[in-house]
Amino acid sequence: MTAIWEMLITGGPVIMLLAVMSVFSLSLIGVKLAQLWRVRSGEERRDRALEFWQAGEPQKAISAMSDGRAPADRVMSYAMQALTEGLSGPRLEGELMRRGNAEVMQMNSLIRLLELIAMVSPLLGLLGTVLGMIQSFQELELAQGAANASVLAGGIWQALLTTAAGLLVAIPAAIAAGLYAARIDGAAQQIESAVGRLLLVNETR
Repeated sequence: MTAIWEMLITGGPVIMLLAVMSVFSLSLIGVKLAQLWRVRSGEERRDRALEFWQAGEPQKAISAMSDGRAPADRVMSYAMQALTEGLSGPRLEGELMRRGNAEVMQMNSLIRLLELIAMVSPLLGLLGTVLGMIQSFQELELAQGAANASVLAGGIWQALLTTAAGLLVAIPAAIAAGLYAARIDGAAQQIESAVGRLLLVNETR
């Protein structure tokens, strides 16, 4: 713990900022993981509900969807309720599109922030390195060439520390943002598929 604190002090304000960003990024990754963990679940539940709907048992189909937690479950459950109440055609399709878009927007919340952290962190690290190198060469100039090589190397090491810190913050954020985006795309496709199948079954039964 002491060594970490010394590294934070050595790196200056840039590495302090990166440390705060790291804590925030990891917290954000955890929050989004909890939110997106179940967004692609419920395929069997939706299949069972469609079987009830096709068999002419809409109440059983709606009951089967009542405990669904995935975005596709919520949109499909609304579609079934709307169909039983007589809503159909362009009005229903427009409302389903609005609800689907709202679900996708909710899933995408804070993903852009993770992407921003992944983009900015290496730049902050590079800025810290450049500032540290400038300071090292200023000290070399003030020493008029008589500076100890180990002192100069220590200054360069301190400068490069911020680049490493920036990459350590950026890499997990970039990986998480990419994986979460792929999961959200899959959930959006499930919403579209569930609604499309329901409307098709409703027309053919």
